[in-house]
Amino acid sequence: MTTSTTPTSTPTSTPTSTPTPVQKVARDATVRHFLARIAFAIIMTVVGLLFALPMVWLVLAPFDATPTLSLSWPDWTLDNFARLAENPYALRSIGNSLLLGIGTMVIVVVLGALAAYAMSRIRIPGRDGILYGLLLLSSIVTGTAAMVPTFQIITQLGLINSYVGVLLVLAGGILPTVIFILKDFMDSIPKSYEESARLYGAGPFRILRDVVAPIARPGLAFIAIWTIVQVWGNFLVPFILLRSPDLQPAAVLMYTFYTESGQADLRLISTFALLFSAPVLLIYFVVNRRYGFRFHGGIKS
Repeated sequence: MTTSTTPTSTPTSTPTSTPTPVQKVARDATVRHFLARIAFAIIMTVVGLLFALPMVWLVLAPFDATPTLSLSWPDWTLDNFARLAENPYALRSIGNSLLLGIGTMVIVVVLGALAAYAMSRIRIPGRDGILYGLLLLSSIVTGTAAMVPTFQIITQLGLINSYVGVLLVLAGGILPTVIFILKDFMDSIPKSYEESARLYGAGPFRILRDVVAPIARPGLAFIAIWTIVQVWGNFLVPFILLRSPDLQPAAVLMYTFYTESGQADLRLISTFALLFSAPVLLIYFVVNRRYGFRFHGGIKS
């Protein structure tokens, strides 16, 4: 009698797949990239809040009956605007700032466009060295460092307490940077357009007006806005060169808003600051809507 033995089947376990070193490196890189994106978003949020909170204070404080340096819900009132209107120099100073800003902008855009066009088209020996030298000197010798000789020159010319002297000083300090920026715009304009205009008898100034200027219009618009912003907040030059309160711009007049006890009058300062920033924002949005600002080759246009 034979007994048949059936083989007993042992359960087989499926092998667990272990990640390869390449997969581990890719997974770690994905996790690090995800964490870096989260950290970047958190940092940008904090930075955005730091910039946004002063703007919120600027909008709310003028309507607060008792504004403070801290951000809080205002006790709504319009008395601050009525009190500011009682100041005989407040609204006039904003008009003075507009006059200085627009006057400097006209001088800078016209002279800067002519100089940049000449620098772009005429082969002057040492052209790049001259351009970079002007830009370097204008950056090192700032308005504060050159204020004493500037004051002496303006005094000898008899232009103290006049807008002409202030316009010349402001335009002279801005022109080197404007020429440097506009030259890149002029270099990007094809010379074939100008050659075609010359075939029809157009002269250099007509080519600049009818051919070059329309193509470089975004760059000229950017220079115009940038110049107005630079002049709008300038305090030192008009403070030193202008003596009459009737001629002082808004940036200088804001320095006089103090109470009888010598404390800063936050009611007038906040209200005037809101009115002071409104024209620049309005000009920017109007020009941006009309011309637009784009980026070409790392240069804003």
